[in-house]
Amino acid sequence: MSERIIGSSNGERLSAAQIDANFADIHPLLSEAQAMAESARCLYCYDAPCTKVCPTSIDVPKFIHQIRTQNLKGSAATILTANIMGGTCARVCPTEILCEGGCVLNETGEKPVNIGELQRYAVDHFLKAESPSPFTRAAGTGRKIAVVGGGPAGLSCAHRSAMYGHDVTVFESRPKPGGLNEYGLAAYKMTDDFAQKEVNFLMSIGGISVEYGRDLGKNLKLAELRSRFDAIFISVGLRSVNTLGIQGEDMPGVESAVGFIERIRQAPVIHNLKVEDSVVVIGGGNTAIDAAVQASRLGARSVTLVYRRGADQMPATAWEQDLVRVNDVRVIYWAKPISLIGNERVSGIRFERTALKDGKLIGKGEEFELQADLILTAIGQVLDEESLAGLSIEKGKVRVQGNLHTGLPGVFAGGDCIDSGEDLTVQAVEDGSRAADSINDYLAEKPKEVEEEHG
Repeated sequence: MSERIIGSSNGERLSAAQIDANFADIHPLLSEAQAMAESARCLYCYDAPCTKVCPTSIDVPKFIHQIRTQNLKGSAATILTANIMGGTCARVCPTEILCEGGCVLNETGEKPVNIGELQRYAVDHFLKAESPSPFTRAAGTGRKIAVVGGGPAGLSCAHRSAMYGHDVTVFESRPKPGGLNEYGLAAYKMTDDFAQKEVNFLMSIGGISVEYGRDLGKNLKLAELRSRFDAIFISVGLRSVNTLGIQGEDMPGVESAVGFIERIRQAPVIHNLKVEDSVVVIGGGNTAIDAAVQASRLGARSVTLVYRRGADQMPATAWEQDLVRVNDVRVIYWAKPISLIGNERVSGIRFERTALKDGKLIGKGEEFELQADLILTAIGQVLDEESLAGLSIEKGKVRVQGNLHTGLPGVFAGGDCIDSGEDLTVQAVEDGSRAADSINDYLAEKPKEVEEEHG
């Protein structure tokens, strides 16, 4: 973990150099000696539990053994064949819950193998060497596939579909592809423009084109896509943010944590960004923590994270919660926002203490106020259902069958817009890969006359 730079005792703002140090890579790449030592700890289990708990089923013992034998190209190929975004997932996956949580060394009281860092070691060295892609594109099929959304699920589907020989067009609403990887993760997790380097590698397979500024429900219609393409994959993610539902939250100084994180990620020079003195972040997930920690690392004099429940109920992983504690962020549990303070701009926020009664969250009638020049809300994102007219929506997610088919002929969906478990990058990548397989099977069974209609 990169060292946290603390502001000077006289209350001066952090210097540009200090801010740059704060946003250095939080997990520097392992050295060769470190990678060799860590790979030697693996027991190479038969029927390895670390592989079983990985949503993309990476053969963990195999890729670690390949590192140990200094076959980094082979190791990277093993990883990327299962997870084309293995580089990003190595950086941001909750490995302590997934692969490392399944490591058998936990049962002996030993520290688990650092699988995430080893995965990054192999993939990063492969990409830096600009080695030829281990993947080849099959002969062109003449089939056309539309992928709506250029995030992890969409790009994963596009890459695998291109490997099958299909022609893929990705429709992306933003100026860059990558989705959450590009816009929604803390800058210290995704340094050196890694998200775009990974996209460039993925696109090198060929057969994939991207149309930017195309927004489903606005300048892109599902009916139009169905008339032009043989199959469609919907991977729009959760594009709307929940509001606090209290008066005045549209006043200046109140912003979504998602937007705040995006501003940092897209800033040409992070140390040129200015952050307010007193920042309050509302929420308990990883997005809330990313926002709070980054506000602190930008030099805010006071950062407070407020969550309506307790630490044990916090959606954020244990590692993320620990990160808050070492980054000068104060955490207040069991409190919910009830009103904002300010006239032309927010100056504070009032909370009510909460508690659980018969399993339900209730207000206790005890109130307190916090000064705030900036309030960042991170209370969840939701599906933009209006843009998905024609698809079945159930409990705020697109309903799909086991093969990710929506029930609308030729239309599949995956990623955060469906309920496939945790909203994780690695799960989105797996959804995209599975969808590509399902689409390929669907096209193989498609009647000849329909094929010629789009030919």
